[in-house]
Amino acid sequence: MIAMETKDLCLAYGEAIVFDELNFSIPKGKITVFVGSNGCGKSTLLRSLARLIKPKDGVVLIDGSEIAKLPTKEVAKRLAILPQGPIAPEGLTVLQLVKQGRYPYQSWLRQWSQEDEQKVTQALEATGMTAYAERTVDSLSGGQRQRAWIALTLAQGTDTILLDEPTTYLDLTHQIDVLDLLFELYEKEGRTIIMVLHDINLACRYAHHMVAIKDHAIWAAGKPEDIVNEEMIADVFGMECIISQDPLFGTPMVIPHGKGRKPNLD
Repeated sequence: MIAMETKDLCLAYGEAIVFDELNFSIPKGKITVFVGSNGCGKSTLLRSLARLIKPKDGVVLIDGSEIAKLPTKEVAKRLAILPQGPIAPEGLTVLQLVKQGRYPYQSWLRQWSQEDEQKVTQALEATGMTAYAERTVDSLSGGQRQRAWIALTLAQGTDTILLDEPTTYLDLTHQIDVLDLLFELYEKEGRTIIMVLHDINLACRYAHHMVAIKDHAIWAAGKPEDIVNEEMIADVFGMECIISQDPLFGTPMVIPHGKGRKPNLD
């Protein structure tokens, strides 16, 4: 099944074309990861899926519906996006932040409900943030802040979650912590998760579906074990490497040659 897809999508900044006649799909209920070198267009593509960038031409579909024609609140009930490096207002508590995820469901006819309260409670529990509910977001560690923002997206109650580099600025322990959390959401709730990651090995470990982007075009898309090879790494990242197997998960593991010290291939 398909969660999202593009048809002849053209994205541009002014007169500069970023993507042209782009056609690809995102599988439903899986983890999809965009990879590629800096400036290749990963974040631009992710933002276009969330309707944050208006296409010059073509369409983005979510569950078969053209996202540009859906009311804003309807879009917010179908997908949630966590941008890179979000900033909360000073003094905002974790609970107040997470409650904002329920705003798409509020109206003058429907005020805060027991269901809203339940969704917020579940989001805090799922992310391990219940004990921090009354703490201000700016007082948390980097990993805790990221969990708070993910709790906000969970409270929104969408089937699809988009995240732009959710592990940026986190140390390795917190990177794994956040990615494990997202994987649990897939396993327990069948959420469709679409994210941009810089670390190719972590992308291979957590992705069911990978989209490799080069020069504002899709170089390849598919299972990591099907598309990650020495040619792909050389073309997409401009780096020589050998491909081994992750000893824990059996997924592709990229070992770069490097430019200073020569590898011992004996």
